[in-house]
Amino acid sequence: MTEPATRLSPGRLPRHIRLMRRLNRRGVGPHEVGYTGRITVPAADGTPLLADHYQPLGPGEFPTLLVRTPYGRGFPFASLFGFAYAAHGFHVVIQSCRGTGGSGGEFRWWLDEPSDGLASVAWLREQPWFTGDLGMVGLSYLGYVQWAMALDPPPELRALVVQVAAHDPYATVYPGGAFALENSLIASVAVVHQGRGALRFARAVIRLQRRLSRITRSLPLADAYVPGVGQRVPYIDGLLGNPDRDAPFWDGMDIGAAADRLRVPTKVIAGWHDLLLDQNLQQYARLRAAGCPTSLLVGPWTHTSMLEADGPMVLDESVAWLRAHITGDRSAPPGSPVRVHVGGADEWRDLADWPPPSVTRPLYPHPDEGQPVAGVAKLGADANTRPTAGQPGGSGQVGGRLEDEPPGASRPVGGFRYDPADPTPSVGGPLLSRTAGVRDNTALEARPDVLTFTTGALTEPLEVIGAVSARLRVSAKAGGNVDLFARLCDVDKTGRSRNVCDGLLRLPAFTGDEPVEVTVAMSATAYRFRPGHRVRLQVSGGAHPRFARNTGSGEPAATATRLVATDVTIHPGSVLWLPQVPWPGVRGS
Repeated sequence: MTEPATRLSPGRLPRHIRLMRRLNRRGVGPHEVGYTGRITVPAADGTPLLADHYQPLGPGEFPTLLVRTPYGRGFPFASLFGFAYAAHGFHVVIQSCRGTGGSGGEFRWWLDEPSDGLASVAWLREQPWFTGDLGMVGLSYLGYVQWAMALDPPPELRALVVQVAAHDPYATVYPGGAFALENSLIASVAVVHQGRGALRFARAVIRLQRRLSRITRSLPLADAYVPGVGQRVPYIDGLLGNPDRDAPFWDGMDIGAAADRLRVPTKVIAGWHDLLLDQNLQQYARLRAAGCPTSLLVGPWTHTSMLEADGPMVLDESVAWLRAHITGDRSAPPGSPVRVHVGGADEWRDLADWPPPSVTRPLYPHPDEGQPVAGVAKLGADANTRPTAGQPGGSGQVGGRLEDEPPGASRPVGGFRYDPADPTPSVGGPLLSRTAGVRDNTALEARPDVLTFTTGALTEPLEVIGAVSARLRVSAKAGGNVDLFARLCDVDKTGRSRNVCDGLLRLPAFTGDEPVEVTVAMSATAYRFRPGHRVRLQVSGGAHPRFARNTGSGEPAATATRLVATDVTIHPGSVLWLPQVPWPGVRGS
């Protein structure tokens, strides 16, 4: 049975909330907060699901937010969602998914969320404080459970705020067809250990950090991960053992189609350096096509940084959306349908839709011939000039060039040997670790297994807003197994190269020596290259341990034990596609 919430002074709130209040005042709203913990909510099959109830104290009725999580109900969700949203006038029920955080049953990633979510709404209907007005909010897996609810939305559901969330687990685990090794290990540690208390979780994270390099370089992967996670995890075994999307293992997990028929107003919040950005943009497009009221916010965030420096803004925008569509309170100024942060300029841009109108600009890789760039519109003539070793940002290498016209010669534009015994490392990008986001790529680009193609210095700003891709004509010896990693970088006036967006594609084994044409999707961005800066395309054979290395042997990734180096050649006909928008931008267009 549910006990009524009692009026608790701040000093009597649970210890984890008192701690978060001292560390972070951003969630404090106009209401004091009451708390009732460890409430039992029955699932449809009778399995007990534990929940905590945060209640705004004061006269009047308040709408309810349901937050469902496999990561425990304490730090950080108690403060970020429980206390913060209750202080802003919502009942907040934070519930542990089955098999996690003390809830009964077995946790089966992704599979039980539709039925357990509906059972939770059935329980809410019986609560005396429930007004019949329901919303949901949450990030990552806490967003997936919202799409699960949207498959068959209950009549009480008024609004959703989906933050950096997945809807397609396969695309999360095998982006571009390669196993997302580092992110999968971190996510598994979070599920296995976070609900066991902050101290045990911290120890588990430290253990994984200390052992990550050894784990990711050991073979076979099916056994190597166990010391880092602390135990064998059937879910990881399932991920590694099912690299094909059509395997029965993945049945029922992709619930993106919920957006195709949804009518519940849904705000999508994403980050340019988040591993789930592409899925967020896909869902926004589906909601728009379905005529569902929706809004998109994309910031300069990784998966874990969204609620840090810009936490107050995300909270304010989320609260405003929920109030407007649950209670009809539209006192907050109406925002544009799409708001994105423009990197390189460090400014926010309001758009009428995503993506905005743009012109696809091709830039063609050329080999290094020691010749200055000629006839390149808006680009300077120093594309093949890079700082020498010892200079700021210098690598001692001279790379190829990017030009507006394709190369006239038929000879290859570049080549490298990918050796899985010394895999090309990952630097920054969409990771779950603290090394995520924008990083200096100078040392990476000094490696002989990394190709770079660079424009001359820009004479005016170049804005790129939309999806970026690279069409590459590539060859390897017959039977060769190859990954292609392509990254867009901004090279500043000192020669320092920083990543903007990227992507990886695992190719099928080559059947002959002739080049094949493939397209590497490099995700999306909103970025301004400043005058004096240069645009760079980086091409290599991997990014390890972000992605499991291609062993080159053709063996299954889970059980592979042999390492085979592969020579890769990039041919003319390759091109980088940039969605260029008119300068000085597209405000309001």
